[in-house]
Amino acid sequence: MTLTAARPAVATSRPPARARRRRTPMTWVRGGGLGTLLFLLPMLAVFGLFSWRPIGQAVVMSFQQTNLVSDPVFVGLDNYKAVLSDPQLWNAVGNTLWFAVLALLLGYPIPLLAAVLMSEVRRAKGLYSALAYLPVVIPPVVAVLLWKFFYDASPNGVFNTVLGAVGISPAPWLQSASTAMFSLVAEATWAAAGATIIIYLAALTSVPPEQYEAAEIDGASVWGKVWHVTLPHLRGVLLITFILQIVGTAQVFLEPFLFTGGGPARSTTTILLLVYDYAFADSLGGDYGAATALSVLLALVLGLFSAVYFRLTRSWSKS
Repeated sequence: MTLTAARPAVATSRPPARARRRRTPMTWVRGGGLGTLLFLLPMLAVFGLFSWRPIGQAVVMSFQQTNLVSDPVFVGLDNYKAVLSDPQLWNAVGNTLWFAVLALLLGYPIPLLAAVLMSEVRRAKGLYSALAYLPVVIPPVVAVLLWKFFYDASPNGVFNTVLGAVGISPAPWLQSASTAMFSLVAEATWAAAGATIIIYLAALTSVPPEQYEAAEIDGASVWGKVWHVTLPHLRGVLLITFILQIVGTAQVFLEPFLFTGGGPARSTTTILLLVYDYAFADSLGGDYGAATALSVLLALVLGLFSAVYFRLTRSWSKS
């Protein structure tokens, strides 16, 4: 007969957690809260005066009919109804989305590819970084006017001269609805890519070199190292630059305003250009209520999109 000794019971209960101390105003003061608040007051005052106060005034103005000359009249939601019923709004939304799609296809991968190639350079890396960042230093208006000269539709234009050298007929870069938006995106990508390249170059320094060496030992190609080593380490940065580019393209104004003025045939009229038309199309005073109403709608849409985007990518960005 086999006897089995009973095992002693193991205490699994944990000691009771210490009761959470109730925070009172005095504990907050003793913890340094008052000193922190005093240091924050100047910054809060500046933000309140130059950021939050104008935002609040814009929201109030969106419910008014005003041209900033006569006394404002409260109209409730009439400005929002007028904006949403304007057929030009949906044309502007479509043009803005088309600009965003082209900017993502052209402007999102190019800085990453350039940063990866520059990170492999052994000599004069600082020179290449400076050359990549140089377009960012050029004032935006100067850059647009410079490219507008390049986009001259005559056979003697800079880009058309290059096309003629390879036997291609001159292109109406800004005068055709089929090529105008692509022309705007090309200039915007050239002007803004430098800052993103610098961000990617800084992020690439965090990739452990031994992982590249292990990938080379396993016989990985250059594309294999980029796909399996570089991109996973840049995942968080790529998510941030993606949402920043979406927000930036949704607020594009300078390029369509200076290049085409919204033409040809309103094919490059974006949302912010429509806001400008509402506010300043009439020299005697525009409809600032409708302009601010459209601005508030754009801010709400971008805020909702950003919240959903960060919610959906939270776990993926940390894995």
